[in-house]
Amino acid sequence: MTGHAAIPLPIDETRTARDVSRGIQRLFARNGIWCLAEMPLRNGRRADLMGIDDKGRVIIVEIKVQRGDMLGDGKWPDYLDHCDRFYWGVPPGLDRSPLEGDGYRPDCCGVIVADGYDAEILRPAPLHALAAARRKVEVERLARTALRRLTVGGDPECAPWGTEA
Repeated sequence: MTGHAAIPLPIDETRTARDVSRGIQRLFARNGIWCLAEMPLRNGRRADLMGIDDKGRVIIVEIKVQRGDMLGDGKWPDYLDHCDRFYWGVPPGLDRSPLEGDGYRPDCCGVIVADGYDAEILRPAPLHALAAARRKVEVERLARTALRRLTVGGDPECAPWGTEA
């Protein structure tokens, strides 16, 4: 390949996002945080990961694998009313500098770097405690969604009986 510039390969966004999710879920599991992928929220948004820690606090992770997707995401503040802690999840090598800007509120958002094997919290997410009643609603919705997915996974014919998210 002498004399030829390397041609960058396109990023497989689906695989990369899946890898980031897997790494974060492994990190969380080691720390007593259990989460569900693609959790619908009451405001019509869908959290990439939503989980509960060992103290009953709700955590949401928004995964970004492309800089353009990160810069164009104006919906992420809608997640803050549904969690006690909010993280950005990104793959290694992604330019994270936008997450340090005021528009991405580093005062309330943590950052996790992850691949398909593991993850590391680069900036812990500060606790912004939900009201107890709101937390109860979020935890119950998360539990019901997880149980529905588990039940339908074991018996797909149950799917039409419980259609809430």
